[in-house]
Amino acid sequence: MGVAGSGKTTIGRQLATDLGWPFFEADDFHSAANRRKMSRGIPLDDDDRAPWLTALRTQIDVCLATGRNAVLVCSALKEKYRQTLMKGTRGVLLVHLSGDLATIQARIARRKGHFMKAGMLQGQFEILEPPANALVLDVRNSPAAIIAEIKRQFTL
Repeated sequence: MGVAGSGKTTIGRQLATDLGWPFFEADDFHSAANRRKMSRGIPLDDDDRAPWLTALRTQIDVCLATGRNAVLVCSALKEKYRQTLMKGTRGVLLVHLSGDLATIQARIARRKGHFMKAGMLQGQFEILEPPANALVLDVRNSPAAIIAEIKRQFTL
């Protein structure tokens, strides 16, 4: 989890590849209406996010029910979002890719073709509720170092 530009997709995709697990990108679960809204620089509200979070939780439940490990990357900025995603689950581990606004703004400025616009980042930092029960890793570290630490911490 983390704000846009924190490296969730890069880290998650490589971790999933390393572990031989399926990879799920939460952005792929957004409705077309949500994508259009974000492409116009309009932040999503909780009503926009509700069906998205439900779809993500369904994917988590399918993985748990089938005994299949997976990596799912999602912003999950608020505690209530994380509760929707994780309440009552066992074996779901949370990693927060954390960084400062300036570092992440610079990353987003270099991205091309993503629907998340740099101007929306400040709003993400404003609503971010850092999790109390997560492995917190600094995005200034290399992807390889972050992945190694995730594996070490969770003995994967």
